[in-house]
Amino acid sequence: MSTPIPPTFHMGPHGLRLATRFLPARDPAHALAHTLVHSGAPALVFLPGYMSDMTGTKAEALFDWAARQGHACLLMDYSGCGQSEGDFADGTLSRWRDEVVAMIRAHNLGKVVLVGSSMGGWLMLLVARALGRQAAGLVGLAAAPDFTDWGFTEQEKAALASGQTHYEESPYGPEPTPTHAAFWADGEALHQLDTEVHGPIPFDGPAILIHGQADEVVPWGLSLRLAEALRSAMVQVHLIKDGDHRLSRPQDIAVLLDTLARLLAHP
Repeated sequence: MSTPIPPTFHMGPHGLRLATRFLPARDPAHALAHTLVHSGAPALVFLPGYMSDMTGTKAEALFDWAARQGHACLLMDYSGCGQSEGDFADGTLSRWRDEVVAMIRAHNLGKVVLVGSSMGGWLMLLVARALGRQAAGLVGLAAAPDFTDWGFTEQEKAALASGQTHYEESPYGPEPTPTHAAFWADGEALHQLDTEVHGPIPFDGPAILIHGQADEVVPWGLSLRLAEALRSAMVQVHLIKDGDHRLSRPQDIAVLLDTLARLLAHP
């Protein structure tokens, strides 16, 4: 894009100003003239991972690709993350789900394709439930549903249940990654994968789950479990043998953008 689109701020459902970047659908042949396209194609909505924001490699690549192709695209920072107001310690999946839905409505989006990275892949399932038929497609990138269950030892769960904050060494920086008791408790109430208890995940559109088999954070087998748990018959799993958790290498980004091109061509 010739001129970067700066963030705008909207009041969220919990009284906090939330940072977003929004790109309306446009005719790519007349992008400089900002000619609006009424193509009916779904808008792309990117959901970052835990403690991430809309300035990440995948979010930026998606936004730039959408601009070149003329697709509408929405990026956002959850409360307590990036440029949005709030304290990260107050963040929960329920709160962030409500914020995503509110920002989709604030931008008057119709059908949307939700692209969820890591924790954002869990969040996209919750948002899809809230949106119903407005959710036209799902793309998971190392999706991590139910990680409050499988991501902690029994001792760590007991500490979290007692109200303690759990800290874990981060592979991405010197500061440890906190998991706060409120986030953990909320996540425990929002499990998606146990279909015997909760039934299948009520989504019937196309879903494509991309996962690296060298992922040391989220086991790639989890995407197979998610594929089975989704009610839709239109589910594909794309495994990248040498892909790590971030899936941010140029070749990984290429897989993501090719996936989106195919999905939007045949929504």
